[in-house]
Amino acid sequence: MSDRPCTVLWRDTWNKDGVIVFMGSTATGRHRAPEPQAAARAVNLVKTYGEGSAQVVALDGVTVEFARNQFTAIMGPSGSGKSTLMHTMAGLDSFSGGQAFIGDTSLAELKDSHLTDLRRDRLGFIFQSFNLVPTLTAAENITLPSDIAGREVDLGWFDEIATRLGLKERLSHRPSELSGGQQQRVACARALVSRPEIIFGDEPTGNLDSNSSREVLEILRTAVDQDGQTVVIVTHDARAASYADRVIFLRDGQIVDELWDPTMESILQVMSGIEG
Repeated sequence: MSDRPCTVLWRDTWNKDGVIVFMGSTATGRHRAPEPQAAARAVNLVKTYGEGSAQVVALDGVTVEFARNQFTAIMGPSGSGKSTLMHTMAGLDSFSGGQAFIGDTSLAELKDSHLTDLRRDRLGFIFQSFNLVPTLTAAENITLPSDIAGREVDLGWFDEIATRLGLKERLSHRPSELSGGQQQRVACARALVSRPEIIFGDEPTGNLDSNSSREVLEILRTAVDQDGQTVVIVTHDARAASYADRVIFLRDGQIVDELWDPTMESILQVMSGIEG
């Protein structure tokens, strides 16, 4: 985050294959091209629903990269395609055209069973609804993906994450015995404990009060700064997005702007222009 004045510039970014990565205004004082080997990327990604006159275009040729070891937020008005972009790039939903990659792995070339393996083995997820198993304890929910995959949990790392997230005294509790903020911290721990390539969050603070929201966002920020984690979230909240290194803005299924080192004020300024 930064308090530096906002300066609007125009620039195009091209990758080594001559494909344009982004064209548009960049409302910050610092500009960085995406890393050559991105954690995730999309090329001319298209997602449509329905056919003929009833067809709805949710993504309209989106090309974007999410750099490793960075925190990216995706914003836009309702119906802009922000959740659809995250879901398609995370292998949670299919796409109608273009390409999507996790590292060098093309999602279009994977069968459903291999997509399931990729999500389980290489990605972490945090959702607005927590998605905890009610009959399992907090500890069992945290290790569930590793248990299903048959992977041994690094107990030292598990202990560090539980301590960092303030869950040491709650590990034997079931979700019904935890507050909403504690449940979301369990979901964060579940995403972190397997050291995934990317953590995707769909409105991860949407059901939380302001204090719990801040705790979750600080957890994600620390994961990037301290652990080198890659985080991508969808949010409608300017305060949440201000924790990111970069914010991309969608409207009508297209990327229309981006910010580096965002502040709440600069985010709200861009959103006002998009929604106006």
